[in-house]
Amino acid sequence: MKNIAAYLLALLGGNTSPSCEDLKEILGSVGAEVDEDKIELLLSQVKGKDITELIASGREKLASVPSGGGGAVAVAATGGGGAAAAAPAAAEPKKEEKVEEKEESDDDMGFSLFD
Repeated sequence: MKNIAAYLLALLGGNTSPSCEDLKEILGSVGAEVDEDKIELLLSQVKGKDITELIASGREKLASVPSGGGGAVAVAATGGGGAAAAAPAAAEPKKEEKVEEKEESDDDMGFSLFD
């Protein structure tokens, strides 16, 4: 990721065709470890390609990746069917309780910052 970030920084800086030396200079300026083989691999993969097209292609690929969540969606009942309206209402408090428990566990991680 740091190599990609350095490549994008070089592009943002106006260098339309960054070289390995350019990326090594950027990474070295922040004290990051430089792996020349990985930089060469990155440059060979993006050579002759438009960065906006690469980013758009990556977004399309990421859109198909599941990203957690998976919770049930509450559907509002319209019209009759009192039983149908009661079922989503009963499911909602359970969701809220789970969220509250999760928040409590996030706040207390079992140690204090100042102990």
